[in-house]
Amino acid sequence: MTKRSIAIVTGASQTRDIGAAICRQLVSSGHDLVFTYFKATADWAASFTTELENQGARVLAIELDLSQSDAADELFARIEDVGAPSILINNAAHSTMTDWQTLDAASLDQHYAVNLRAPLLLATRFTKRFAEAHLTSGRIIQLTSGQDLGPMPDEIAYATTKGALSTFTKTYAAAVAPLGITVNAINPGPTDSTWMDEATRTALKPSFPFGRIGAPEDVARLIQFLVSPDGGWVTGQVIHSEGGFER
Repeated sequence: MTKRSIAIVTGASQTRDIGAAICRQLVSSGHDLVFTYFKATADWAASFTTELENQGARVLAIELDLSQSDAADELFARIEDVGAPSILINNAAHSTMTDWQTLDAASLDQHYAVNLRAPLLLATRFTKRFAEAHLTSGRIIQLTSGQDLGPMPDEIAYATTKGALSTFTKTYAAAVAPLGITVNAINPGPTDSTWMDEATRTALKPSFPFGRIGAPEDVARLIQFLVSPDGGWVTGQVIHSEGGFER
């Protein structure tokens, strides 16, 4: 029997969010899973774990506050007995509206902690564990945004930290390629997940030439390609998978 690879997905906290869609896609394609959640109920996490386990996967749910400086160390300590993961999906994000009038040190630090520090530290801890286990094929994928395609004047802290994450993606891809790890980032564009209300859907839909707004499953399917053997030659890329979204 082929041994199932282990994937880590951060930020799966609600049934319809992008993180949950990624978890379902990876489990359905044969991966075991560790997912982190935050500000979700233990009952939801248990129910979602059961849903995934019913597809034959080993699943571990970990409540984790990624704004804490020791979050990466805590996560890898808690999965010590699970095995060495070969896939890391940095999906969790912090996003609040910050324009030039409201941006302050506290809001900037909150965005930095979750959107940049946590993914970087998770990536380095993942790489160390990967190397110690003598694995030969790994994947790191970050979820970013459209900050490179147009201004986001009402989300200065979010856009700035996500832009830095895109830069890290390109640099880290070169650093870990000799180990057999690819590193990419995905901008899924506006996605109809937990944050979008009907007024937002109505306003955004005309900007999508396919006549629909992006769904969490769209980015999940792209991630499945990137973590597969067929995606092994793609690295150091920021992929704008927005369904032709027009700004």
